[in-house]
Amino acid sequence: MMLEPVTVGVIGTLAVFLLLFLGMPIAFCLMLVSVVGISYLASSDAALPMLASTVWKTASDFNYTVIPLFILMGGFAGSSGITKDLYAASEKWLRRLPGGLAIATIGACGGFAAVSGSSVATAATMGTVALPEMKRYNYSNRLATGSVAAGGTLGFLIPPSIGFVVYGMLTEQSIGKLLVAGILPGLLLCVSFIAVVIIWVKLNPKIAQANLEPVSWAEKFRSLLGVLMPLLLFLLVMGGIYGGVFTPTEAGAVGATLLFAVALVTGSLSWQVLVGALIESLRISVMVLILVAGANVFSVFLALSNIPTEVAGWVTSLEVSRYLILVFIILIYLFLGCFLDAISMMVLTMPVIYPIIIALGFHPIWFGVIAVLMMEAGLITPPMGLNIFTVAGVAPDVPMETIFRGVAPFLLAIFFVAFMITVIPGIALVLLN
Repeated sequence: MMLEPVTVGVIGTLAVFLLLFLGMPIAFCLMLVSVVGISYLASSDAALPMLASTVWKTASDFNYTVIPLFILMGGFAGSSGITKDLYAASEKWLRRLPGGLAIATIGACGGFAAVSGSSVATAATMGTVALPEMKRYNYSNRLATGSVAAGGTLGFLIPPSIGFVVYGMLTEQSIGKLLVAGILPGLLLCVSFIAVVIIWVKLNPKIAQANLEPVSWAEKFRSLLGVLMPLLLFLLVMGGIYGGVFTPTEAGAVGATLLFAVALVTGSLSWQVLVGALIESLRISVMVLILVAGANVFSVFLALSNIPTEVAGWVTSLEVSRYLILVFIILIYLFLGCFLDAISMMVLTMPVIYPIIIALGFHPIWFGVIAVLMMEAGLITPPMGLNIFTVAGVAPDVPMETIFRGVAPFLLAIFFVAFMITVIPGIALVLLN
């Protein structure tokens, strides 16, 4: 007896989670289940050629070259000394505030995120610069590591952002519009992180010793020269996209080339650094593309099973507020963030979640910002927060539990920004208009 398509889809979805639990990589889970499911619902003669053509189409799409270019931007930015300059400038201007070094760390993370598409690169690079300074001034390990791990997540939201690129690939939305939509929410999140530090230190002054050494105005303004390069690069890349001069791919090429030239001129680009940046770019690009290919194949299987249509129809028929459904979706992301990395979580859920969002009448670009925010939360939620492990690698003497406790207050800032964007969608959409 033939099973109903929806039943096959449910069995396939459960099989994906079972295979994930058994340790199979998520891309291969999606591909294996999809091939078996499509073979059952259609034919094996259609399943395997469809798998091959999808993988080839994903890997050969010119628009997806934006991923290695954004990663290269981060690699070259880290080697050119921009990180130290950003931190030095932030520290000189913000040291008198409560938790000044932690605030400077978050500010520098925001600046570095503007020239890097990777949250892990942001956390790792800033950790090597900021953690020794905060340790020197007797900052608590919770505040020091928490501010680095949370600040690193800004690399997933502030453009250029790999999170928006993946969301655009999965939903066929404009990557350029998504990057522009992330600017104001990224700035709001950065300010919210700073507010968390100030409130935390006000409530418990012992966790951050104040650095009261005076800094002359001349020294402060001289330090801004270190901010000039990333600022000009951000304005060039995002201004080019916003003004229609560049496509996101061309903007990534321009940014990577300029940072390569800066690193070359400053003498900081050794052969080892160049090879390391290229290998990291290749590694992340292959990981993302194979995940997207798996998601695309899985989407075909789900479409044949009618699950997205059935679920979207059922959800829209519920006599409840669409915002209550949105809260439920956010809770699902928070739960999955405890077990999956950010990109895997997006790849696994979008084939089902996105049709629901469209059926509920939410703006797809606006939801892209919400989705990336939730992916960002997944970077610092236990036990699989990728940024936590990155900071633990930079500070091996700090227990993992301490780092998780340190990032907990910053999760509240992410929820606050998600709430504000939900109440005031213009925060994400105003630049598009």
